[in-house]
Amino acid sequence: MLRNHRSIRKYKERDIPEEIVQEIVRAAQAAPTSSNIQAYSVVAVRNPEKKRQFAELAGRQPQIEQCSVFLVWCADLNKIRRAIRLHEDKELEQNTELFLLATIDAALAAQNAVVAAESLGYGTVYIGGIRNNPQAATDLLALPRYVYPVFGMCVGVPDQEPDLRPRLPLSAVYHREVYEERNLESDIRQYDEVMRHYYATRKGGGKGGEQETIWSREMLRRFNGERHRGHMYAFLHDRGFELR
Repeated sequence: MLRNHRSIRKYKERDIPEEIVQEIVRAAQAAPTSSNIQAYSVVAVRNPEKKRQFAELAGRQPQIEQCSVFLVWCADLNKIRRAIRLHEDKELEQNTELFLLATIDAALAAQNAVVAAESLGYGTVYIGGIRNNPQAATDLLALPRYVYPVFGMCVGVPDQEPDLRPRLPLSAVYHREVYEERNLESDIRQYDEVMRHYYATRKGGGKGGEQETIWSREMLRRFNGERHRGHMYAFLHDRGFELR
């Protein structure tokens, strides 16, 4: 099942019962967590107007409005801070490692949720676009300090069957004993040809009408001299995260 994962961006107008959503979140809670800190939270959004606002701030992504429930996964140091203060009147001592632990915890839990949702017949797609305007997302969810929205996730009944998106060759991601990059460029060129064919023949036609789209060129377009969401450092600092 895991190798058949597809991102679903069209959903039927069917609700997901609250008890099912809670089962999905329970599955998320079973994910590994560093030292059992469980430094994450998830907020379920069903309100149509709030989903519309999330769709807008994420770059006008209609699947957020269509899905039954929009889950926002958050790195959460607030609960750690509150737990400590039950015993001592002191502040949580932070550094970059603690920020990473909370973010990784949220990602691991969310991926468990994806597997659980798909095993129940639902479709999902991650929405990193909420970090386009993380303060607006924070305000919509009334997140306290020391909590930030890592990404959203649409969950709903699929209304499409997209083709499987090919991945890089195994040799480009799997190394033994040491990182071996001798054949990396040839692996990327090989993948470019696979993706050229995928975009030209996938259901719905080529990407953006371009039949010659390749992965390496997409990476150039995405990271060509532009700081991708460069506002995140200042936002995280304002939220109480100390990256040092």
